[in-house]
Amino acid sequence: MDSADYKYYMAAKRVKKIKGFYVHLLVYIVINIFLIGANANEFVRGNSEFWRFETFSTALFWGVGLFAHGFSIFGRNIYFGKEWEERKIKQLMEAEKNQKWE
Repeated sequence: MDSADYKYYMAAKRVKKIKGFYVHLLVYIVINIFLIGANANEFVRGNSEFWRFETFSTALFWGVGLFAHGFSIFGRNIYFGKEWEERKIKQLMEAEKNQKWE
């Protein structure tokens, strides 16, 4: 694999990660609109109280996970950042290159 192929592979891999995040975001929005809307409907009917923790708990906790997902893709990861990935990839490629097959 030459340098251009490797760069293409890494770019395609990153695009897949970004696409995965946007799909996650879309599902988060749709599901939470449905859940909060269902609670709002119950509130309008007088069957429940709308401003409860339970109404927004799914959005809150899932939002924390979504934030972590987004930060892992777009944010700066101190311990396993881009430099670490590059070093590790080169190390593994070098190890495979030096491995003798019989």
